[in-house]
Amino acid sequence: MSFCKVSKANIYYEVIGTGTPIVMLHGYSPDHRLMKGCMEPIFTEREGWKRIYIDLPGMGNTTDYEKINNSDEMLEAVVELIHSLLPNERYLLVGESYGGYLVRGIMREYHEQILGAAFICPLIIPDKEGRIVPEQSIVLSDNEFLSTLTEEELEDFSSHLVVLDEYNCHRYTNEVLAGCEIANMEFLEKVQKNYRFSFAVDELTFDKPSLFLLGKQDSIVGFKDAFAILDNFPRAAFTILDKAGHNLQIEQANLFNSLMYEWLDRVEEIND
Repeated sequence: MSFCKVSKANIYYEVIGTGTPIVMLHGYSPDHRLMKGCMEPIFTEREGWKRIYIDLPGMGNTTDYEKINNSDEMLEAVVELIHSLLPNERYLLVGESYGGYLVRGIMREYHEQILGAAFICPLIIPDKEGRIVPEQSIVLSDNEFLSTLTEEELEDFSSHLVVLDEYNCHRYTNEVLAGCEIANMEFLEKVQKNYRFSFAVDELTFDKPSLFLLGKQDSIVGFKDAFAILDNFPRAAFTILDKAGHNLQIEQANLFNSLMYEWLDRVEEIND
């Protein structure tokens, strides 16, 4: 187990592979297993990338974060970690949900060091009431599999997935729910009271290869709000996937892998 001590936290991280660094930032409540679960399959036959998976403060194995009170301080902790692990190196960022919000915070200051960015169901509007989101819906169900679940399991899966089958539910349990179950909810609720950055985060133009993956049925952050920042990313592929909610990386795994692969191709083209 590896930890990096920063001013207001002791951040847990895992490094896999060697080469160009990619820093992976998960969303609010899960831990690094969410990012590891969806990103590692992309590198089974692809070398030259150093993947850095972290547990954000209040989540996973990270400790000593009690002095963090808001998203500004969350961001400072992540930036300190990056500067500690990757001094004077250029790197890529991948952010899921709240992690996508933090990625844009990092970009605002350090865009020259960032080679590319990918966003998985990114949080665009921090205030829930300000988001445009569809109603939670189920697109497809494997009723035979669902009949084997407890009432509690069925309720949880139905609230967080839009394609209910054994594969999706198994991955959701191991990659998402496992992290949520050990999160410090009291701490996360405290930070959510100051969830929005104190500065305007979406004013920068980022002209490196980027990727936005959005779920058509994402009832948590939606997909429409992302259109507002699309012009900030002239080199972005912008994809809205059907049969995909807020766990798009699981529900559309094959497309996810292909689109991530293509994004890395574009990054390599300009950095060879």
